[in-house]
Amino acid sequence: MAAKKVNYARSPEALVVSLARRNDRQASEELVVRRQAWIRSLMQRFCGDPALADDLSQQVFLQAWRNIPRLQRSDRFAAWLKRIAVNTWLQHLRRVDPLKHAGDVEVIGSAAEGPAAIGMDLDRALATLEDHARVCIVLAYHEQMTHDEVAHATGLPLGTVKSHIRRGTARLQKALSAYLGDSAMEQQG
Repeated sequence: MAAKKVNYARSPEALVVSLARRNDRQASEELVVRRQAWIRSLMQRFCGDPALADDLSQQVFLQAWRNIPRLQRSDRFAAWLKRIAVNTWLQHLRRVDPLKHAGDVEVIGSAAEGPAAIGMDLDRALATLEDHARVCIVLAYHEQMTHDEVAHATGLPLGTVKSHIRRGTARLQKALSAYLGDSAMEQQG
């Protein structure tokens, strides 16, 4: 007799996570469907490379499935998965040249039109930041995490996180100055 296929798409995430923790393959697939775009977006903000973001996202989910039986609380799945994503990115950084972006500040030319162009310019500007600064900026602004949460997620001291965010924000403002206009630049100066 064939096993009945259950539709998890309408089930609460905590229930689906609980089932995935018990090696339910369909529940695990549902979690990937639900969280794949979010993790890929986060990884792309970290690295600026769509192909690398795909590879890193796969690593995140592989690590998650290996460790999901150890997840203590199913309702904390999103935070747990985000932590795995941050750790995956930091591990990647340790394997690559740490000086590849050092000192490069690129001022984006004239501001392009439309939301898509703004997003592309933001991604280019993020790519000019030092890797740890980019992680802190993405987690603080894109993921709306507090400085304490960023420090906990990255393992960096709180003062270092604050410095990375302050200096990274200043570099982004400089790189994206074409979008700020003259009056915004006068207020900063």
